[in-house]
Amino acid sequence: MWPYPKIVAHRGGGTLAPENTVAGLRAGLARGFHAVEFDVMLSRDGIGMVVHDPEFGRTVAGQGSVAGTDAVDLSNMDAGSWFGAEFRDEPIPFYTQFIDFCKAQRIWMNVEIKPADGFEAATGAWVAKVTRDSYAAELVTGDSAGYPLLSSFSYDALAAARDSAPELPRGYLLDTIPADWQQQAQALGVVAIHTNHKHLTTELAAQIKAAGYGLFCYTVNDPERAREILAWGVDGFCTDRIDLIGPSFA
Repeated sequence: MWPYPKIVAHRGGGTLAPENTVAGLRAGLARGFHAVEFDVMLSRDGIGMVVHDPEFGRTVAGQGSVAGTDAVDLSNMDAGSWFGAEFRDEPIPFYTQFIDFCKAQRIWMNVEIKPADGFEAATGAWVAKVTRDSYAAELVTGDSAGYPLLSSFSYDALAAARDSAPELPRGYLLDTIPADWQQQAQALGVVAIHTNHKHLTTELAAQIKAAGYGLFCYTVNDPERAREILAWGVDGFCTDRIDLIGPSFA
C-alpha cells in the first residue's frame, strides 16, 4: 500500500524555479503540488542544509564544498542566480526552514538523505532525529500518510536513520535494482523501493509489488512514460515537468 501522494514535485519546483529552494516550493504550490522531493546534506558544523551537489559550481557559485562550509555561511550563499536573474540571492535553506514551510502549507515531504562522502551515518542520523522531533505530534496519531518519507542511495545513511528514528518510514533509492534488493530492503526495514524509471521493467515492478513494497520512480518528465509505468503498478513518481504533469495526473 502507498499512503503518500502519487505525483511529487522534484526538488521543489522542477524546471520552473531553482532546485532545493523556498522559491521552488512556492513554484510547486502555485501548480497545486502539496508533495515535494528534496535533498539534505550536512554543513561543516553538522547542520542539515537543503542542497543537492556536494561541491559548489552548478547551483551555487564559487569554489568549495557543503561539508567544508558552516551552515550560516551556506545560508548566505546565492542558490538562485544560476537559474534566472529574478532568483538572485535566493539562499540555500536550512532543512528546518523547509520543514516549517512544508508543515505550514501542508506539503508532504520525500526527504532524500544526501550525504557527502564519509558522512553517511552522521547525515542519516541527523536527518532522522530532526524529522522525528519536528513531527512528534503527527507520529503520535499513527497516521502514516502524514509522515515524511526518508530516502537515500546510501545504505549506511538509511541504516543510521533506521536506528535513530525507527518510527519514520524509509525508502531505498536504487538506480538499478540488484539481485539482492529484497535482502537489503528487509535489513533496512524500508517500506518502499525508489528507482530510476529508465531501468525499471514490468517484471521488476511486479516483483517489488508482490513482495509488499511501495514502488516510487524518479524522475519522470514525459506524460506518456508516466502513464506506462503507472499501468505497471508503480505507486508514484517525482517529476521536473510540473507544467506538463499535474498533481492529479494519476
